[in-house]
Amino acid sequence: MNSDVMTLPEVAEYLRLTEKTTYRLAADGTLPGFKIGGSWRFRKADIDAWIEAKKAETKKAGVKAVKARD
Repeated sequence: MNSDVMTLPEVAEYLRLTEKTTYRLAADGTLPGFKIGGSWRFRKADIDAWIEAKKAETKKAGVKAVKARD
């Protein structure tokens, strides 16, 4: 069954993080997720959007750093 809802271990593997790091990011609200019966779940679309937002932040910060050096 191909679902767009992922478990914590699946997200950890997808992001190439440890499960502990993935849990910490979810628990502190950094990583978009929700709990069902005490278990974390994540929508793949939300994770992909989070990745894109992080990429945009990184790119924006890189441009600021280059301008600051000039």
